[in-house]
Amino acid sequence: MEKMARVTTALGGNTLTGRTMYCHLDAPANAISVCRDAAQVVVAGRNIFKIYAIEEEQFVEKLNLRVGRKPSLNFSCADVVWHQMDENLLATAATNGVVVTWNLGKPSRNKQDQLFTEHKRTVNKVCFHPTEAYMLLSGSQDGYMKCFDLRKKDSVSTFSGQSESVRDVQFSIRDYFTFAATFENGNVQLWDIRRPDRYERMFTAHNGPVFCCDWHPEDRGWLATGGRDKMVKVWDMNTNRAKEIYCVQSIASVARVKWRPECKHHLATCSMMVDHNIYVWDVRRPYIPSAMFEEHRDVTTGIVWRHLHDPYFLLSGSKDSTLYQHIFKDASQPIERANPEGLCYGLFGDLAFAAKESLVTADSNRKPYPGDRRHPIFFKRKLDPTEQFESVSSSALSVFETEPDSSSMGWFVDTARQYALAGRSLAELCDHNAKVAKELSRNQVAQTWTMLRIIYCSPGTMPSANLNHSIGKGSASLPLMNSFNLKDMASGMGSEARLDWSKGENRSENILLDSSTTLITNDENEETEGSDVPADYLLGDVEGDEDELYLMDHENAHTEEPEYVLPQEAFPLRHEIVDNPSGPDHLQDKADSPHVSGNEAETVSLTPVESFSLISISHTLYESRLPPDFFSALVRDMLRFYAEQGDVQMAVSVLIVLGERIRKEIDEQTQEHWYTSYIDLLQRFRLWNISNQVIKLSTCRAITCLNQASTTLHVNCSNCKRPMSNKGWICDRCRQCASTCAVCHHVVKGLFVWCQGCSHGGHLQHILKWLESSTHCPAGCGHLCEYT
Repeated sequence: MEKMARVTTALGGNTLTGRTMYCHLDAPANAISVCRDAAQVVVAGRNIFKIYAIEEEQFVEKLNLRVGRKPSLNFSCADVVWHQMDENLLATAATNGVVVTWNLGKPSRNKQDQLFTEHKRTVNKVCFHPTEAYMLLSGSQDGYMKCFDLRKKDSVSTFSGQSESVRDVQFSIRDYFTFAATFENGNVQLWDIRRPDRYERMFTAHNGPVFCCDWHPEDRGWLATGGRDKMVKVWDMNTNRAKEIYCVQSIASVARVKWRPECKHHLATCSMMVDHNIYVWDVRRPYIPSAMFEEHRDVTTGIVWRHLHDPYFLLSGSKDSTLYQHIFKDASQPIERANPEGLCYGLFGDLAFAAKESLVTADSNRKPYPGDRRHPIFFKRKLDPTEQFESVSSSALSVFETEPDSSSMGWFVDTARQYALAGRSLAELCDHNAKVAKELSRNQVAQTWTMLRIIYCSPGTMPSANLNHSIGKGSASLPLMNSFNLKDMASGMGSEARLDWSKGENRSENILLDSSTTLITNDENEETEGSDVPADYLLGDVEGDEDELYLMDHENAHTEEPEYVLPQEAFPLRHEIVDNPSGPDHLQDKADSPHVSGNEAETVSLTPVESFSLISISHTLYESRLPPDFFSALVRDMLRFYAEQGDVQMAVSVLIVLGERIRKEIDEQTQEHWYTSYIDLLQRFRLWNISNQVIKLSTCRAITCLNQASTTLHVNCSNCKRPMSNKGWICDRCRQCASTCAVCHHVVKGLFVWCQGCSHGGHLQHILKWLESSTHCPAGCGHLCEYT
């Protein structure tokens, strides 16, 4: 693990020499700090508090500050800081809420100097003033910051952030009286130590807790912050309002951030969980780190640059119980493994292509395509002379524009707005969406919705368990034809038909049809029009030279039907009728059957004609519907077809409409990919409501949680300005009603509107009525209220 590269840095009269090295600690570290001469480092944690000397080849333990037979919780440290003016002075933040100072110049074994016990909960951060020897600042989980004068026993100032817990406090390096504080609710506050009653400035920096901050050592107005939202942001405080000038996206929550000495745009970060590496970023190139240290095997809890003017040595402590010194020559460079080529389509069809600058330069003689617009060296930047990695590759960007209106996405927006995904029956949803698609001239999509309605909503479907039995031999996969009636079907058949008794032993009724589609139901030869009841037909070839057609009637599948009789006069006679013809044996047997009437017996005695068709009707053998999964494979392939064609709108819409009928046929990862793609398109077109509806109707866990983040609203009491609890309308601290209407003076339990300038407000209707006659605040504070 040890690397043999060695670096020597001259800093005035001092010289820093060393290599990448580490040492094992007795317990996990929570924080580290280095003394001003860069020769020693202190490591603090719940069960460790030691000082190590940084030698050229190794770390050497110098002092163990945990002394005594039964160490108290004062030795359990959440943070530690070494004074940069007095090398004998340390301060720690204890997990029991105590702030402890340590004097290394004491002759006794116990170096503990002072105890400050004013905080009620864990102290998260302590910080010495950079130029004032006796000033110490602390931030606690109880929401308070306290400033201590080490010459006094108690704190000299208490600052209330009127918010949740304080996660970090840092004195400004350039402004003597200013310090910054970060909070659990995502806010950053700037305070003047001379005015403890109210902060100077406050702004929301992150979506979630802000875990750390650090002032730039050279530019007095730059403040870097890191939070749970996996972002590092750089703010310019020189303007009237805090301005975000850089943003770096990491892959995990940011626990620590430290500006790199002598490099204006570089900073180092480590994560609170998941990611164990330490990254050094150039904020001008925020998508890939400039350097990465991968030595730790558990979460990195503390990072610090060894010297204020040396950018090459970095110290770190971790929960893996190791202390490391990193040097930049041993750092890995992710840029070397990055792909310099990229391809992306724009929202309106423009194509952007990035490639190595050398490739684009070599292709300078290429004839431009129509609509080609080149931005030479779009990503190239001037390299910093002090940067270690001078061989950073650059890319050139080419943009190919499409013709105006050649790829309009109006159909996508109109479809998204008009589609119905829930709130109706499946048949109504399919019909409505088919109509929408047809009106937009998307005929294939309209036909797909129509077919889905026929498949899942038509009454003429049958269970697959009986399918093979009904088809017979040699017809295992025959097509299904929906919504035909006897009248339509009869005209397509031959003029003769016969009854095949050998395949109908288990059927209760059998009938014969002629080409005129008339049914004779009485002995007087009355003609009755054929039934229009929808039925399903299975067409196909059977063994031999015969064609079979099985017709299933589902309207009365389980009821007793009258026995139909077809007399001889129903057919055109082509031969002499014999009173007692000799027919095939199997027909004679059936004629003697007790289930066959006399007229039927006479009918079947007809001599068949070659090339005929057979129709059989079954009422009791088949169920009324196919199982829902009979067409699942077909629908699944259809969804994949649309997704591969780029129409994720259709794929997602069918997924939502069909629900459990098809969801199990497609793996969760594929569904999530379709949903995220469709939601991204909706949001790019600013269809926020439709996007939220899709998220709500989704069945993927990773999708349904997208609109459940950042839904908490923190409310402060309008009287004492303290955070409100989640119970009731009475403030726990001042015992006053928190949200009272400035007009009627009653508690507002519905819609509440307030002025962001003076914080007064009330019922929406009351405020609207008040503003009709006056622009001043109804509470009498004199403010000219503005409502948006």
